[in-house]
Amino acid sequence: MKKNRWGLDRSQRMQLKGFVCLLGFLLLTALLALKITLSCIHRDEAAPEEEPGEPPGHIAVVQEFSNVWILEADGERLIVFREGQRETYPVSEEMSPVSDALREQLADLQVTDGVVTAAVPKTEKINGRILGADQEGIEVEGYGRLPVAADCKGYRLYGSLQMCTPEDIPFGYPYTDLCVEDGEVCGILIAREESMEKIRVLIKGDGYDGLFHSQLILTSDTGCTLFYGDYANRQQVSCAPGEELAIGADSPFFSGERVWVAPDALTGKITIKNLGRSQGAPAYRGQLELFLAPEGIVAVNEVPLEEYLYSVVPSEMPASYPAEALKAQAVCARTYAYSHMLRAGYPQYGAHVDDSTSYQVYNNILEQDSTTTAVKDTYGLLLYTPQGEPAQTYYYSTSCGVGSDASVWKTKEPPDLPYLKAKSLSYAAMAQTAAAMGQGAALPESRAGAELMEETAFAQFIGTVHPDDFEAQEAWYRWRYQVEELDSARMCRILKERYAANESLVLTLRDGEYISRQIGELGRVQELSVEKRGPGGVAEELIITAENGTYKVISEYNIRAVLNDGKTRVERQDGSQISCPFLLPSGFFVLTTGKEDGNVVAYTLAGGGFGHGVGMSQNGARCMAMSGFTQEEILAFFFEGCLLEKIYES
Repeated sequence: MKKNRWGLDRSQRMQLKGFVCLLGFLLLTALLALKITLSCIHRDEAAPEEEPGEPPGHIAVVQEFSNVWILEADGERLIVFREGQRETYPVSEEMSPVSDALREQLADLQVTDGVVTAAVPKTEKINGRILGADQEGIEVEGYGRLPVAADCKGYRLYGSLQMCTPEDIPFGYPYTDLCVEDGEVCGILIAREESMEKIRVLIKGDGYDGLFHSQLILTSDTGCTLFYGDYANRQQVSCAPGEELAIGADSPFFSGERVWVAPDALTGKITIKNLGRSQGAPAYRGQLELFLAPEGIVAVNEVPLEEYLYSVVPSEMPASYPAEALKAQAVCARTYAYSHMLRAGYPQYGAHVDDSTSYQVYNNILEQDSTTTAVKDTYGLLLYTPQGEPAQTYYYSTSCGVGSDASVWKTKEPPDLPYLKAKSLSYAAMAQTAAAMGQGAALPESRAGAELMEETAFAQFIGTVHPDDFEAQEAWYRWRYQVEELDSARMCRILKERYAANESLVLTLRDGEYISRQIGELGRVQELSVEKRGPGGVAEELIITAENGTYKVISEYNIRAVLNDGKTRVERQDGSQISCPFLLPSGFFVLTTGKEDGNVVAYTLAGGGFGHGVGMSQNGARCMAMSGFTQEEILAFFFEGCLLEKIYES
């Protein structure tokens, strides 16, 4: 059979041609299938039909803003306040012109590519006295407790517009509107600023132990009325003068949110017979509100601010002090209380303050004529900063001849209180203040506070009695604390307690750096020393070098706690000995140690003053008043640049 040049016969050539044809067909089919597939993919991924004016392939950016406060709605734009900032947005053609009804409303906004495309106002609002608030709920008189939405926002609308929280609500007053959506509070609108005449005081337990009561036994000198039940179905019970009313946690009176007990006369008082105070069973002006918490009964005394001060001033300053000192104390106490009325200490219970030393001691001592007169003589007077805010009117018992400033409190953000200065508390310093006031001049800057931060200078100062100091004759002006046997176990326990209270103020040395970590056992103490002093010479950092570690204790309060052994008595400069089982009298002291075999076995503190040393020294004010200075001069000395103003009319 004839073959071709590749040696293939005719039959073989036909087979080869058939194979090549089949291969070509398969290849064409595959290419066609691939084209169809790519075409489908292209159609699936293609952008939707473009709107006129949009660039090809544009993807809109849509943002949802909930519970925004709308400041202005002027037809073509919205001006809003969101997360503490003013923002301006144009509105879409569909919304233009925007309705003026949106102005000063809470609303949800949809913003597409920077343009407001939808605005839904929250028009349902309620108003009433706010009796308590936390992050989960707000209790309103007449409505009960309302849940708070997760995206709730708060706004203070008066003065400079600001964001706010439930703590900022004026409790006991109807100055706040609540926006409600689907039964939840979505907006808090503090709408007005008006003078508040009543303060709400949380009454702590027997001996100021805890916030809760298992039972309250009440009587009234004028008779009283108890109100209870739901707001829609209030009921009342009348009690005769002197009749006892026992209310326990299982009382049927707690069928509603709160129980109110009010005297039948404005001058009447309610006595809590099973509550222990220095005066015995305390009697309260105003009314009592009681409600049941999981831990027990909470008692809140709502009382006029001026009448509250009748029981605060004698509890904080001896009634025998001169009138001008008592008036200065009354102004300080009123200003301190009012600042907490603006921002409550116990918002969850609707209370501005409690009645203990955590705020101001209230109703521990019976009212006195001299202190009540001081309150009346200063009726409504507050001390304001030049910026128009109530001053932080801190006070303490006795100075060592010099005070400190607000840096003694080691908070995360140190308070900016330039009117509280570390300065000499002497006749010479007071004469300079009085002269400057008479001439309308600025007060001279004191160098005493800075100079005494150096160890040698402070040791020399505290080791000397300075006759020109106002309090040089006071018993607490100089004191001595001599620990004969160091108790390292107690010191370690207090260190752990202070670390638990604020772990940033008790640090451990590791690899050359002080860090925050759990405190172990101290072992034997090898060194004790004041590492750093604050303005006025107050101890600010204490170093404890022990067998098992080295520790830095920060803040005068912590140092006063750690160096207190719980049993040593303080010897004052008049020779009297006083028990101070929890805190040293002050942080103004020098420290010396006694050692055996390289370990600290004893230590001695030579110090002065009683209290934190910030603001007004009460015994300093007494001495100033005895020297003829007025309350205005006393307050101007301790709170430089602050102004006296009345908060309400007579």
